[in-house]
Amino acid sequence: MDLATFGVQLLNAIQYGMVLFLVASGLTLVFGILGVINLAHGTFYMLGAYMAYGIAAATGSFWLALIGGMAIAFVAGLALENVFIRRLYGRDHLAQVLLSFGLILVLDDIRQVVFGKDVHSVAPPAFLSGSIQLTDNMSYPVYRLALCGFCLAIAAAIFLVVQRTKVGMVIRAGAENREMTRALGIGFDQINRYVFATGIALAALGGILVSPISTVFPGMGDGMLILSFVVIVVGGIGSIAGAAIGALLIGLTDTFGKVFFPNISSVLIYVLMAGVLLWRPNGILGRREA
Repeated sequence: MDLATFGVQLLNAIQYGMVLFLVASGLTLVFGILGVINLAHGTFYMLGAYMAYGIAAATGSFWLALIGGMAIAFVAGLALENVFIRRLYGRDHLAQVLLSFGLILVLDDIRQVVFGKDVHSVAPPAFLSGSIQLTDNMSYPVYRLALCGFCLAIAAAIFLVVQRTKVGMVIRAGAENREMTRALGIGFDQINRYVFATGIALAALGGILVSPISTVFPGMGDGMLILSFVVIVVGGIGSIAGAAIGALLIGLTDTFGKVFFPNISSVLIYVLMAGVLLWRPNGILGRREA
């Protein structure tokens, strides 16, 4: 492998890892902070891609699709938390799994009624549709580079909110010891609602951003859900920084695994997960249980 090819694969790995982080950070917020296993998280990734297609087709603007898709997902998250998810706090995981699986079926039927079963594509913004020439016979899409930069900006914003704001302090306290935080008089009703809606919006954002570089098709969120769980297990449940580390490790393992070990590339990420859990059973940045 020459240097140019290595550079392209490294960029692909970072871009893939950043998208994984967006989706997995939403899942780790909901799972780690609220204690809710949301199997419908991957469905919102798929719906984000379909909303990008639908809004872009209707308006001709990818930016309206980006803003509109996130807004719709956020409002849907608020509604779902208010009607369904709040009833699951403190209940066993079986009830959470059953309810979220039911949401998968309902949301998928809604997707089929609105968008059908066809496979679609979404055009990137015009000024990001070109390529950068790396060598005489190798180029790299501008949109993929912009995607990396945008995901890094979103990641920085998430870290800033969690680490430097009062809301972030409450979220971190609740993740560390929820009962003690309640005993101090801090209410979680509003925070729970907005944390869940933010997690849903991040999943949809991942689907929207990926839609110009991937086909939009039914079931595209299933694989992303599994990978998101792998990311938060590797990084540590409830840790945003751990999700970032886990996503980059998965991105590097998957991308270079397909280059060097194509026959077993799909297994390597689970080998990585098993190795990390043998080393640190709670994940790389996971909390140790007393």
